[in-house]
Amino acid sequence: MPFQDHVPKEATVSPAGAVFPPALIEMMKLVLDDVTALLPEARRTSTMKVEIASYILACAAKGERNPAALKAAALLGTVSLN
Repeated sequence: MPFQDHVPKEATVSPAGAVFPPALIEMMKLVLDDVTALLPEARRTSTMKVEIASYILACAAKGERNPAALKAAALLGTVSLN
């Protein structure tokens, strides 16, 4: 039986191996959209969105569930990319 058959359909596995419930995934998407909207239009690239998502995922994989904290981590990461 392939590995995918053992992972609940309502969960997604991150590269770090963390499993996130659907509600958390939706919240992380909202945080990604919020942070992206704060950027100047010229910086709203797919590459930048991947970078922002990486910060959000890393923070969530460590157990963070507060949207404000995830947003702050993503914003701090984005600032360090300058």
